[in-house]
Amino acid sequence: MDDRPADGSPAQQPDTLDLVRCRAWIEAVVTAVGERKGELTELDAAIGDADHGTNLHRGFTAVRAALGGDFAPGTVGQLLVKVGMTLISSVGGASGPLYGSAFRAIGKQLATPEADADQFALALRSGLDAVRALGAAAAGDKTMVDALGPAVTAFDDAAGKRLGFADAARAAAHAAEDGAKATVPLQARKGRASYLGERSIGHQDPGATSTALIFTALADVFQ
Repeated sequence: MDDRPADGSPAQQPDTLDLVRCRAWIEAVVTAVGERKGELTELDAAIGDADHGTNLHRGFTAVRAALGGDFAPGTVGQLLVKVGMTLISSVGGASGPLYGSAFRAIGKQLATPEADADQFALALRSGLDAVRALGAAAAGDKTMVDALGPAVTAFDDAAGKRLGFADAARAAAHAAEDGAKATVPLQARKGRASYLGERSIGHQDPGATSTALIFTALADVFQ
C-alpha cells in the first residue's frame, strides 16, 4: 500500500498494525505458503512426515475462507484469534495446534482496533509462550522455536529502541530466517525428527522455515 502524502513528499513508515494491514499480512502468508508448500514438504520429508507444506497450505486456505464473507472483526486481535482457531480446527498433525495456539495467543493480547510496536511485541511474547507450553520445546531443539524465539526478541529489541513497526518487523524477519538456517547443524530433540537421532543433523527444520516465512510476510506488508 502507498502511504505517500498528496504533496509527493517521502512517505512515512506505517507505525501500527491495523485491520487492513493485518488482513494483508495473512493474505501474504496464504500466498507464500502456497508458493513454497513443495519446499516445506521436501524439508519435512527428510526428517518428518512429509506433510508440513501440504498441511499448512490446507490450513491457510481455510483461513482465507474464514476471513471472507460476513466476518467483520473490530480489532486486529479478533482477526488473529480467528486465524488461530481456524488453523487448530483445519490442520492435522502438530502444525495446526502449534501455529493456531500462537496466533490465538497473540490475538488475545490485542484488544484495540490497531496495535503499535510495543503492543505487538508483548503479544508476540505470548505467542511464543503458548508454543513453548504446548510443544515443550526450547531453543536448540530444532523446532519452530529456533526461529520464533529470535524473531520475538528482535522485534522486542527494535520496538524498545523506538525504531517503528516496519523496522521491528524487518528485524524479526531477518532473525527468524537466521534462526531457521541455524537449525541445519542441530540434532532434533523434539517431534518426529527426534526419532532420527543424529540423522536429523544436516537438515533445516521445516517448522522454523515456515515461521520465518510468516515473519517475512509481515515485514513485506510494511514496506
